[in-house]
Amino acid sequence: MEPMIVPLLDLKAQLAPLREELLAAMEEVMDSARFIMGEKVAAFEEEAAAYLGVRHAVGVSSGTDALLLALMALEVGPGDAVITSDFSFFATAGVIARVGARPVFVDIEPDSFNLDPARLRKLLESMPEAERRALKAIVPVHLFGQSAAMDAVLDIAAAFDVSVIEDAAQSIGAQYPARHGLRVSGAIGAMGCFSFFPSKNLGAFGDAGMVVTDSDRLAEVLRIKRVHGAKSGYLHETIGGNFRLDALQAAVLSVKLPHLNRWHAERMRNAERYGRLFRERGLTQVTAPPVVYAGKACERPHIFNQYTVRAPERDDLRAFLGERGIGTQVYYPRPFHRQPCFADVPCNPADFPESGRAAGEVLSLPIYSELTEEMQVYVADRIAEFYNR
Repeated sequence: MEPMIVPLLDLKAQLAPLREELLAAMEEVMDSARFIMGEKVAAFEEEAAAYLGVRHAVGVSSGTDALLLALMALEVGPGDAVITSDFSFFATAGVIARVGARPVFVDIEPDSFNLDPARLRKLLESMPEAERRALKAIVPVHLFGQSAAMDAVLDIAAAFDVSVIEDAAQSIGAQYPARHGLRVSGAIGAMGCFSFFPSKNLGAFGDAGMVVTDSDRLAEVLRIKRVHGAKSGYLHETIGGNFRLDALQAAVLSVKLPHLNRWHAERMRNAERYGRLFRERGLTQVTAPPVVYAGKACERPHIFNQYTVRAPERDDLRAFLGERGIGTQVYYPRPFHRQPCFADVPCNPADFPESGRAAGEVLSLPIYSELTEEMQVYVADRIAEFYNR
């Protein structure tokens, strides 16, 4: 097969069919001269709330700011502690430190890469009472496009009387077979936080995010705090920040949202194809990402924001594929407990065997909707070439 270029992501291919509709939506914003908040933001919030099945959707400036705002809405601050996964994008833990709280890390499940509820419970049961009283929230991450085990997380949170904020930045539309019926990730805990960074399945033309909730009280707090804590005019009864969503980003997202489930389906199709191609080539060295909730009445158990395999000789494989025109990425090469900025967070590296192992093995392959079968065959052939060399 002739060499080809297979980028990790091809946004141009996604946007080309929507070009005229996107330009028209952007032109509407320009003609209105309403660039911050306004009707476009309100319309997208309503559309997103309907898609996710929640009462309130609050558009914000980024996925990071969504997490930050959610913590602020719960009044998390100095002296408090927040538990989260040891393996995620930096923002998940970074926002905890930014509000002055202490991050507490929990290891992940080896199959889903998500927070391990068994380890979470063990941690909480072993915590001294004073430390447990300082705990304000648990932040499970639905990593790579698949929900964490939310029933177990919520049961534990209820037993220890703490709130749950979902980091759903990578999982918009992913379904979870909850005990009381099918739910969508991000719409299960007290609040769910989403990112619309351009590379996400639903991406804006820059930074954008959202916090969702079914709580009328929390929704009001979120809306006030996203505009510097002002309920009206220049009256500030609380301190917030500049977390507003731009009208331009909202307009772009409104155009793209109706296509989201189709893009999810195409990514799931591509994931299934990779699995078949790996099996046909006898690629037992590569561990494809398991779909934990497959066959449990979920139409979208995994939306594959990333297609992340485990691969021996990961760094050499990545270099080999890069030399042959195949884009890859390592999400993530260093768990939180090994980040220099968290050196003062008390933890024992022996408590994180799975996040440490994942950091040395994970490799994300191209999975975007417009990926062709020919491209995937090329990727699988090159991986086979590497391991058969």
